[in-house]
Amino acid sequence: MSQAVEDVSQSRELSRTPASSQTSASFQLLAVATSESARQKRKIAALEQKLQVLESGHAVKVRETNYYMSKGRAIQRIVSLFDMIENMICENDRRCNLEEEEDDDNGTLDQQRLQLGFISLNHALLWFHKKSSDMEHEDYIHMLKKLRQGADAARGDDTSKLKSLVAEWVNRELKPNPPVDPDDKHHRGFVNDACGKLLCPAELDWSDPIARAGIRDRTDGHVVTEMSWPAFMYERYSANPDNLEEGLFKSKLLLQAFKAVFTSPSSAKEAAAEGDGADVINNNRRARRDFKSCKKVKTHVAQIINMHKVTPRSIAYASCQLRFALSSVTSWRSVDGDFDYVPFWQNIVDFFEQPPGHIAQKNVDQLLAWWTRKVFGTSRHAELTDGAKAKMSVNALARQRAELDDAMFDSD
Repeated sequence: MSQAVEDVSQSRELSRTPASSQTSASFQLLAVATSESARQKRKIAALEQKLQVLESGHAVKVRETNYYMSKGRAIQRIVSLFDMIENMICENDRRCNLEEEEDDDNGTLDQQRLQLGFISLNHALLWFHKKSSDMEHEDYIHMLKKLRQGADAARGDDTSKLKSLVAEWVNRELKPNPPVDPDDKHHRGFVNDACGKLLCPAELDWSDPIARAGIRDRTDGHVVTEMSWPAFMYERYSANPDNLEEGLFKSKLLLQAFKAVFTSPSSAKEAAAEGDGADVINNNRRARRDFKSCKKVKTHVAQIINMHKVTPRSIAYASCQLRFALSSVTSWRSVDGDFDYVPFWQNIVDFFEQPPGHIAQKNVDQLLAWWTRKVFGTSRHAELTDGAKAKMSVNALARQRAELDDAMFDSD
């Protein structure tokens, strides 16, 4: 009887206990004794698994970051030296909206330049458009940031490389006295006769003491701005005032700077050869030497970015880098006195991308073909037209044989 009373008493006590306490009590009743070492092992294993997941995610993030920075190195070189990627994307979005509204507005010159930049961006980074469309916004912002960092790093590397190389080339070719210091830029620019000659506007004559003094004193009529083509952009560093397009962008120094950036500093030495055929002969000789010696050739920038032709924006990039190397400015900036690099880069791009007519377009095409031959050598198989192929002897013979067979058939 007393046992029954005790059981009823315990039952009433449990009914007055909160649910959480009852649950806790039930877990305590169900717990199975386990050694502390076994519990600690399981905790450590669980923590190690979590750490492995975190490290794996971090490694993926690091690989993505390195990839974006690596791919970003092409942007300022062949897409745009100054335009933001976001602005190019916005311009493309604007045009997509216009197409949906069936509006034919082609935009301003700046907008056209941005759109051509967006097209160049997608040619340089074939994955960019699709990937940026599918990404979460936070990942998208991260990608753009790393692309910009890669672009700035590449531009900084090229600036540093050309600082000493350009001094070496100028000293060898113009033999200034005293020579240009490869490590110090303070004595370059217009205070240096050799650099001043190369930076001199095409419409002025550096050998004229009045013009030279006027440029240095920035007197009226001698102010150097981006609205003048510098002499270093011309073949033999002088312009024909009656035909300012003659020899423009055919400078040996500009070609050397381009090769130093996009192929290699050693390949820039080959630019010393003059004439359209000179590099073809030198390239063939070097190729035979490398083949016979089994020489291993280091991958260069043009190969990394899958660049097989010289483009207007790559010429504009090399021109800005060369102009900066000849100047006395010690750290990269877009404005040097009265000279602004942004419209200078735009002027070069517009010369190629916005020709005023058919004759100008033909001249531009020929100039770009000249650049491609000088930089990349003899391979032009992909550029051959159907008309040119039809005149070649293999096709001509096939056509003659077919005509002969047709004539025999008709006579029968």
